Amino acid sequence: MNIHFIAIGGSIMHSLAIELQQAGHEVTGSDDKIYDPARSRLQAAGILPPREGWDADRIHENLDAVILGMHAFEDNPELIKARSLGIPIYSFPEFIYEQCRDKHRVVIAGSYGKSTITGMVMHVLEAVGKEFDYLVGASVPGFDNNVRLSETAPLIVIEGDEYLASRLVKKPKFLLYQPHMTLFNGISWDHINVFPSYELYVQQFEELANALDKAADIVYNKEDDEVVRIVKKYVKPSHYLHPFKTPSYKVKKGRFHLKLEGNWQEVNLIGKHNMSNIAGAWEVCRLLSVEIEDFLKHIATFTGVKSRLETVFESENKVVIKDYAHAPAKVKATVEAVRERYKDYNLIACVELHTFSSLRREFLPLYHNSMEKADHQLVFIHPDSFKARRSAPIGREELAEDFGTNSLVYAQSKEALLDAIKQAQTGRDVILMMSSGNFDGLDYQLLTT
Repeated sequence: MNIHFIAIGGSIMHSLAIELQQAGHEVTGSDDKIYDPARSRLQAAGILPPREGWDADRIHENLDAVILGMHAFEDNPELIKARSLGIPIYSFPEFIYEQCRDKHRVVIAGSYGKSTITGMVMHVLEAVGKEFDYLVGASVPGFDNNVRLSETAPLIVIEGDEYLASRLVKKPKFLLYQPHMTLFNGISWDHINVFPSYELYVQQFEELANALDKAADIVYNKEDDEVVRIVKKYVKPSHYLHPFKTPSYKVKKGRFHLKLEGNWQEVNLIGKHNMSNIAGAWEVCRLLSVEIEDFLKHIATFTGVKSRLETVFESENKVVIKDYAHAPAKVKATVEAVRERYKDYNLIACVELHTFSSLRREFLPLYHNSMEKADHQLVFIHPDSFKARRSAPIGREELAEDFGTNSLVYAQSKEALLDAIKQAQTGRDVILMMSSGNFDGLDYQLLTT
């Protein structure tokens, strides 16, 4: 096939492009901006666009398909020409479905934990020798790409995102996969730019539950009230229900041990939320015919997905951890996990607010007490973020009220942030950096001295 990607620079978009190119397809692409790691990976594969920007001349009658990213608007000149030529246009979830119609489709859904649970399932299935394809939004150790599509694998494991598929297909991505098995993890309001109310956000998960195949397996977190409500409301007599909850666990000398099916196992991950994630991954793997002994053996070697509680530096008296957390529930779970692991350390928690949701006045109160387990709470917002999101500037007093602490430190430059972190250190410290961005290009090496 001859395939063109409009907005090739996205996490999944560029990974899918590389996967298709390696499978022998002719692949081209475009984007107005392409950042690393996508830029370096596309360049190494030989499919980095020669220049940034849109160009209708890239669209021609010999194309078999165009894959459209959410970043491209309806007035995109390449999209307009592709439509005029009648070239089939897909969002990437639609394209994935078309490639996997005959596979058993497993979708991992929820506001948080999707990448981690998907990564756990991938790690275990690979270790026990099962043949499967996958799509995941984060880098998973042992896998060189975020997408794998083959002609022979009977199964695909998919991280199911609730965000819209494209400007033409204004449906959550997870609705387009038509899964045979779905895991529902926790639900917490996010993506306020496309789901401006909590009710509208939750409705997306309701639609997923309502659309499930009549014989679907539903794996669900029975400790999340919203998930339980949705499952009870939309369950059909022919569905197969598989609830999970946080298993018994203990922390010994900083290491987490959990109990599954009567067996204790030491694991690399930390935090109550990750013990729950493991329990969810076990239910999925169990349904895919993995034995508990094999699951425990291999989950013990799982070190997590990239930028999820990732230790970037550790010495006797200092630890630096980075995490993708940015939404309130994710921030709270991450801070609590680090506190539980490093009980006797001075915990300095820093969160960057830069997304559309996190800078909205109506959303900020959801961060209340999200970092209360930390000894020092720091919030970083670069002034350019307000301009980019067309949000009104926020003052320190407002943020302090939203986060529930008068001692909140508010930094608007990376220099001010570094200075605040330095002042907060006591000589035995854990520095937790939480962001889906990069703190304005902050060099984490500066935190290690």
